Amino acid sequence: MHISTSAKIGKNVKMGYNIVVEDNVVIEDNVVIGHNVVIKKDTVIGKGCVIADNTVLGKKPFKASSSATTEEKALPPLVLGEYVTIGANCVIYRGAILKDFVFVGDLASIREDVEIGEHTIIGRGVTVENKTKIGKYVKIETEAYITAISTIEDYCFIAPEVTFTNDNFLGRTEERKKYFKGPIVRKGARIGANATILPGIEIGEDALVAAGAVVTKNIPPRKIYAGVPAKEFKDVPEEQLLKNQKYYKE
Repeated sequence: MHISTSAKIGKNVKMGYNIVVEDNVVIEDNVVIGHNVVIKKDTVIGKGCVIADNTVLGKKPFKASSSATTEEKALPPLVLGEYVTIGANCVIYRGAILKDFVFVGDLASIREDVEIGEHTIIGRGVTVENKTKIGKYVKIETEAYITAISTIEDYCFIAPEVTFTNDNFLGRTEERKKYFKGPIVRKGARIGANATILPGIEIGEDALVAAGAVVTKNIPPRKIYAGVPAKEFKDVPEEQLLKNQKYYKE
């Protein structure tokens, strides 16, 4: 175990074996840290957090020579709010902010310049790329891929294996760099399993994308779209609207 002398460790912190805590890390009270966890310098961990085995917190991004969305710049520390849970074998990058009560499943990866709101669930094996904002009470299920420069507003549901995209040029031409943009998913929208959302698409509030759909154009609020390419199917039933759910808090 290595704990830097400049790290600040709160009360009742429980640590497993082979932990590395680098310079200027702050760990508040009642945090539980599993075995083989690496906490990079300046990371802030709020009270009551749980960090499972083999996870890396505060990693700096590496920039591939051909990367068009990763910048070489100074990043603020990774900040975990209060009562955040991070599963085993996760990598959470420096420059991310996870607010109170966020839950991250095993094997997830969350990049720099990402903000995740309160009570959001990031499922097992999910990847959230850089420059992405995710609201509160969102659920993103197993192995979904959230591309860079995406926005997901509050109370959205993203099913397993959903894929967001942000490059209509598929890596060809320098011109493409002017148009990079991930999807925008508005409040309460839902996306079914294995759906693919093309770059820059906006999915309206309370809209529903059916499983397996390929979304090639913007979807209006409270509409159901299905198919390849996705086409309007019908209105979202009144009883399914977010405002009619018991768990909804404005």
